[in-house]
Amino acid sequence: MDSRTITIFSNKGGVGKTFVTVNLATTLALNGKRVFLLDMDFQAVQDMARMLNLAPRYAVVDMLRDVEESSDPNIIKKYVISHSSGLDFLPAVIHTKQIGHITPDNIKPFLKKAAQAYDYIVIDAGKAFSETLITVLDYSNLIFLVATPDILAVYQIRWAMEVLQSLHFPLKMVKLILNRAESRGGVAWQEVRSALTCEIFSRIPSDGRAVGMALNRGIPLVIDSPKSLVADSFNAMIRDLSRDGMFVQATEVAKLRTTEDLVKPGEFWEKFGVSSGAAKAGVYAGYSAEEDEIIKLKKKIHEKLVDRLDIKDLSAEALSNPQQFAKIKQNAEKIVSNLLTEEAGAMISSHEERARMVKEVVNEALGLGAIEEFLADPEVTDIMVNNKEEIYIEKNGKLILTNKRFVSETQVRTVIDRIVAPLGRRIDESVPMVDARLPDGSRINAVIRPISLNGPMITIRKFSTERLTVEDLLLKYKSLSEPMGEFLNACVLGRKNIIVSGGTGAGKTTLLNVISLFIPDGERIITIEDAAELRLKAHSHWGRMESRVPNVEGKGAITIRDLFINCLRMRPDRIIIGECRGAEVMDMLQAMNTGHDGSLTTVHANSTRDVLVRLCSMMLLSGIDLPLRAMHEMIASAIHLIVHVARFSDGTRKITGITEVAGLAEGYQLNLKDVFTFDRQGIDNEGRVIGQYRATGYIPTGYQDLVARGIPLDKAIFTPR
Repeated sequence: MDSRTITIFSNKGGVGKTFVTVNLATTLALNGKRVFLLDMDFQAVQDMARMLNLAPRYAVVDMLRDVEESSDPNIIKKYVISHSSGLDFLPAVIHTKQIGHITPDNIKPFLKKAAQAYDYIVIDAGKAFSETLITVLDYSNLIFLVATPDILAVYQIRWAMEVLQSLHFPLKMVKLILNRAESRGGVAWQEVRSALTCEIFSRIPSDGRAVGMALNRGIPLVIDSPKSLVADSFNAMIRDLSRDGMFVQATEVAKLRTTEDLVKPGEFWEKFGVSSGAAKAGVYAGYSAEEDEIIKLKKKIHEKLVDRLDIKDLSAEALSNPQQFAKIKQNAEKIVSNLLTEEAGAMISSHEERARMVKEVVNEALGLGAIEEFLADPEVTDIMVNNKEEIYIEKNGKLILTNKRFVSETQVRTVIDRIVAPLGRRIDESVPMVDARLPDGSRINAVIRPISLNGPMITIRKFSTERLTVEDLLLKYKSLSEPMGEFLNACVLGRKNIIVSGGTGAGKTTLLNVISLFIPDGERIITIEDAAELRLKAHSHWGRMESRVPNVEGKGAITIRDLFINCLRMRPDRIIIGECRGAEVMDMLQAMNTGHDGSLTTVHANSTRDVLVRLCSMMLLSGIDLPLRAMHEMIASAIHLIVHVARFSDGTRKITGITEVAGLAEGYQLNLKDVFTFDRQGIDNEGRVIGQYRATGYIPTGYQDLVARGIPLDKAIFTPR
């Protein structure tokens, strides 16, 4: 006999759904059938186990990987717990925190395996519509809706029937079980039948004493009171299940649901007010889009929260004071929890989902909304908001589209203002873009309409709390070779002027931080940056300066060039500029030529040779019209080394070249000599870049100078291997 899956569902609590499921499965088992009982009621975790007086050690979530990897259908029996009636039982989850791990994708292979091992699969599907429930129904052969004979229960069943029919489940596979059918004061079953379009499959009589005793003992009623009228009704059900045409092939249901002209998902969920993603707990797992009705719900709750909490009247001082803000946030969470209960009802199918919703609404009202979670995630390095509905992050070197969305463009603008206002910056139609730095050092760039056509955009480069060393780059990230590290160390100790080049997000600042660790203690260092990102080791002489944008009146701007000119009066031993991008490069080259050796900076460029073109272009921005020969002479005498770092398709970052500026060649052209390179050789089966670092065999002209300074450097590191 082919396996048959019976799913039992009710969108109203207290109707005896779990009681019906347990006793139906038990009766099947007592009739010699191989029965698997699955508890997927996420709102009543452990209730079914108590009715059976069982204490399962495992749940479905514990065996999902084994199910996918094993071809043996009996793998399930290693996890189930058997009941005295002969049925095998397993809950989907044991703890509410596990709910998010049950998804439509991983429940499919589990149901397929179970169908190979049992005659009947009986599922308690809970009382909330979700994508996971729809998947379970797709794999079912019969759907039982459970109701009691009261107006509210009948109304709820009618609503559930409309949902199932809109999802194109055939009416013949949906049947009603009327529990406590003869309750005093209840609606007559004939009236129930006339009010609903589905068949009443069974009417279970009311027997409060027998049912109560069975529940208290943890024994299914069909075993505890086998001669009761309630037990007779379950035995009658088993006989009726053998009727021809009772079960519908699951493949027919799937075919019907895919070939019919289905209602659009957004329209469907909006019409019925249920959440297709309600059971999707967890943090951007799978990075699928959040459903529209969740956004609408959050927007509605947010609007009511603004009114009840008087957020508009809260002062900036209150929101910036940690103690006051904690109290405001705690109060807001209580209000949102109550509002969520009022607005959503049974729409939110798990405690975990409810807690996540409360957190997100409060973050949007008081914090940074949809991006707050990513700012707290140490593995996220970049956050990119393209518009209110499209948020990308970079994690482990890969760009990922998340499932987070802002409720409106206004909310994005509010977040931008919340970030930049305390920093003395502003953004409006007259100044539609802004650069700023968060208190933790993260850099933010924001752009609004009219120059951003799709709405406000936010880009955040997070400030890493991890202080990397050259050993980390060598062993953990494999961003350079050991000879490269030795050479860079010697060049810093030998006071060589070094430029770190690379594209956006290549890791220039990170590499500059690592190289700066080679600077001996005691030297006076001045750092100059647009947004303070450099983190040197505990140097006793480290002065930090940061540029400033114009104020609201367009005055008070202090540029990198202004800071550099002032820096020369501060007796620095070394000058480190976070990034050269304009006229300040002329002052930097002059300083390097007049006694400030050992200085460091970064430049945006595609290769070590492109750095020279960039330097010449920036020198022209200074307003001094120099011939190309004079610019090349200035660069050749000031810059000793160019280190290029690149980011690859697999997310890794590697030093692809260390090049010496070896003076001028014929025609006053700059003579560049590669000392070390990275030879890319291909990509492996997992998408990782394959290649190797190698020495070119060129011995730098500055090698003898390093030796003369007493810096130990083995000449053999330049020998190709």
